[in-house]
Amino acid sequence: MTPDELRAALARAFPGAQVDVTDLTGTQDHYKARIVAEAFAGKGKLQQHRLVYAALGDAMRGPVHALALETYSPEDWAKRGA
Repeated sequence: MTPDELRAALARAFPGAQVDVTDLTGTQDHYKARIVAEAFAGKGKLQQHRLVYAALGDAMRGPVHALALETYSPEDWAKRGA
């Protein structure tokens, strides 16, 4: 799965989200993703990450070997001063 494919899958799963994807190893199977989405509002990190894994489905059992996540609601992202 290419970085663009992963970014697109996450953008489809979380409409209106800010999605940034980085290929950590150049092998297109170890990624870091930062997602700022309204869907994460009021949810803890574990719940947020579960939403991401559910959205990616089979990709997490094959093409994506590792995924480091940073997930934020828009409010939490704003608090970071970013």
